[in-house]
Amino acid sequence: MSATLTLASASPRRRELLESLGLPIEVRPAHTDEARRPGEPAREYVARVAAEKARAVEGALVLAADTAVVVDGAILGKPGSADDARRMLRALSGRDHEVLTGVCLRVRGGAERGLVVSSAVRFARLTEAQIDWYVATGEPLDKAGAYAVQGIGGAFVREVEGSVTNIVGLPLVETLALLAEVGHLLPWSGA
Repeated sequence: MSATLTLASASPRRRELLESLGLPIEVRPAHTDEARRPGEPAREYVARVAAEKARAVEGALVLAADTAVVVDGAILGKPGSADDARRMLRALSGRDHEVLTGVCLRVRGGAERGLVVSSAVRFARLTEAQIDWYVATGEPLDKAGAYAVQGIGGAFVREVEGSVTNIVGLPLVETLALLAEVGHLLPWSGA
């Protein structure tokens, strides 16, 4: 199958990850309600949101994802303000947390395939000066959990267990396996 992959996401990081592999994509952000349902476990939440995003966009082959940073069972989304980013960074400081990404691939007229990938991240202990400096860079303000492992925030990541691209926003190994399952030609597959 050589259909263009439609990415149902406005995330520049997801787009960059796919384009870095030479995959031709069309970006069509999904507009869905991403509110967490009462009592919904984080794993189920990211899987549901990814599936809803995939269903909200037209295309022969639609890929959607949703990433959440989870600490003590609480989901840390994108901060709503600089103060919110500081609160999140304090919660992560010196601790381990989990990054979950739900991925859904929908083929027009065919089945939907989905999965959830988990990575564990250990954060360094941060001082208030480090937190203030980092928030002032602006980087944390549009990132789940208020940090970017692939950016300046990587300076605070002590250890990662699992997929690093998952933490960026799209677990590539697993996403490419989903694409291969539906017969999508990968860059190394030839024309």
